[in-house]
Amino acid sequence: MAKQSAFLAWIFRMPLIRRWGLMHCVKSENVAEHSHQVAVVAHLLCVIRNQRYGGDLSPEKAATLAIFHEVSETKLQDLNHVVKYHNPEFTRQYKKLEALAEQECLASLPSDLRVYYEPLIVQARVDAGYKAIVKAADIISAYLKVLDEQKLGNLAEFKRVRESLEGQIGALKQAMPEVQDVMDVFVNSCLLPIDDI
Repeated sequence: MAKQSAFLAWIFRMPLIRRWGLMHCVKSENVAEHSHQVAVVAHLLCVIRNQRYGGDLSPEKAATLAIFHEVSETKLQDLNHVVKYHNPEFTRQYKKLEALAEQECLASLPSDLRVYYEPLIVQARVDAGYKAIVKAADIISAYLKVLDEQKLGNLAEFKRVRESLEGQIGALKQAMPEVQDVMDVFVNSCLLPIDDI
């Protein structure tokens, strides 16, 4: 019998990891749902960049990277952005924990498969161009979550998060025209009821 790998066990725990842990949410969200949404948005961003702005990134690679971008959270849970970045030393130490968790996940694979998964799982190994696309998709996904919560009446809890994300998206629009396109063409329809889609 072959030695068992815990790799899929790591990945399949993503639905158990709740996001927005320190905040009151009307609708819960887990890391698997979030990673799927980030993958879809990252793919879309690449397609728009390639089609309209002369880009050459693989949408499929961007989507795959997005699927794995939160793998460390299966070990560490989701940590609130304000907590994670409130103190530079805390941020440095937490990033070390994330890197260790990524290495543990990678080590759970059979040795002959690790070389393939390392540049997908270990965030320090992700190409900078793809990392920027996945980060932009991550921010857009979070923004859509905020809009959804506020649409459902959860205004005060997500007010500051919305302001912060709108500032980040504003900066992204300057550097990445594909972000502007996604915001202009796709975001508002995400708030529609099913009968209007």
